[in-house]
Amino acid sequence: MQDLAEGVEHFQQGVFPAKAARFRHLATTHRPSTLFISCSDARVIPELITQSEPGELFVIRTAGNLVPAYAPGADGVAASIEYAVAVLGVSDIVVCGHSACGAMTALADGHDLAALPAVAHWLRHADASLARAAHAANTEPGAGAGEDKVNVLVRSNVIAQLANLATHPSVARALAAKTLTLRGWVYDIPTGAVDQLDPVTGSSAALAA
Repeated sequence: MQDLAEGVEHFQQGVFPAKAARFRHLATTHRPSTLFISCSDARVIPELITQSEPGELFVIRTAGNLVPAYAPGADGVAASIEYAVAVLGVSDIVVCGHSACGAMTALADGHDLAALPAVAHWLRHADASLARAAHAANTEPGAGAGEDKVNVLVRSNVIAQLANLATHPSVARALAAKTLTLRGWVYDIPTGAVDQLDPVTGSSAALAA
């Protein structure tokens, strides 16, 4: 807690003054251009990876960067997506997976989650990801064991969550109107590299501006 308090003090004294005009503007304006959906993992910081300023990203963070397919009823993830698209009018949604993801590792390695029932239930939203990864493992040479198995699932999961996103009515309407683009990224923690995935073919390439 002491570290957090010292961080706040540094922000107030050394960071905020240089951006005071921007924060005054943000006090009455909220128009982010991108909804960024990432994992809750503490090592994945969307604003740091993208070097974004305050107010530029609308961020949702969930374990495993999972996006439940749309269903009626109260859902904090669905509500945030709907608000970002229908009210804020974001033009892009990025689903960003990452290397060494704990959620994907648990699924890929078949961890016993009996003591974590809420986690186990949440990870059911990755069932389609597991099916995609199994197909990839059977069709792509070199994909299969150890770290490669996790990497395949991480990438398959990003594509599966993009498909889930498209089931949300606000997203479907924006896609039909061609006012929204969905993007899949994978961030590699030890190198800082970011790959962009093709949601149709599953192929990847280093992200280029």
